[in-house]
Amino acid sequence: MPTYVYETIPQSENERPVRFEYKQSMNDDPLSHHPESGAPVKRVISGGYGFSVAGGSKSASAPAPSSCCNTGGCGCSHN
Repeated sequence: MPTYVYETIPQSENERPVRFEYKQSMNDDPLSHHPESGAPVKRVISGGYGFSVAGGSKSASAPAPSSCCNTGGCGCSHN
């Protein structure tokens, strides 16, 4: 079962959003309210993972030119 990231939607200028993870089926509707506090929430869309095509030698998702891969800092070999 996947884990999704949600964030509360601030109701005032002083309120800060709170992020949390929630396990739910892919078939479930996204949450509209925090399961404990009842605050309104939105699902946070984040980056995914690249995938390899069978027989291929390159990832189907290349890193952005400004990513750490240009510095070698992330340990990848896309230099």
